[in-house]
Amino acid sequence: MISPKRVKYRKVQRGRMRGQATRGNKITYGEYGMQTLEPAWITANQIEAARIAMTRYSKRGGNVWIKIFPNKPVTSKPAETRMGSGKGSPDHWVAVVKPGRVLFEIGGVTEEVAREAIRLAGHKIPCKVKFIKREGKFTPGHIRSRAHDFEETTGPNSEDAVGTGGE
Repeated sequence: MISPKRVKYRKVQRGRMRGQATRGNKITYGEYGMQTLEPAWITANQIEAARIAMTRYSKRGGNVWIKIFPNKPVTSKPAETRMGSGKGSPDHWVAVVKPGRVLFEIGGVTEEVAREAIRLAGHKIPCKVKFIKREGKFTPGHIRSRAHDFEETTGPNSEDAVGTGGE
């Protein structure tokens, strides 16, 4: 199970899950992904169960990336406790996800394997999910680089610069 090493506050308020995900809604590392269609709290156990389902089905071929992290503590009071006497103690950790958030990515496998692995992992998640593909040409994350690294420079420091002081 994954959880934060340390947090600033032990207990947080419940909050709201309104609107669409504006961050983490695109595939960044793999070729295929699992995207949520509804808001939900996903526990650390559910994330781990989905990860295991994906890696087992792909027979540890390819890569699986987890794009969410459970950073919200959920508290609970003991059973048969009367109301009052403050908030309960932290019980487990959840990741708050909004519709459109990419939960997992998978790469290095065929589309059929990725589709079935994400279908199996989707059964472990407490909200509706869908299979998505990367748009455009796929370049693995460890090979991808910025385009400006390979451009020719024509700035004042290059040899062909106009107006250098040698006139």
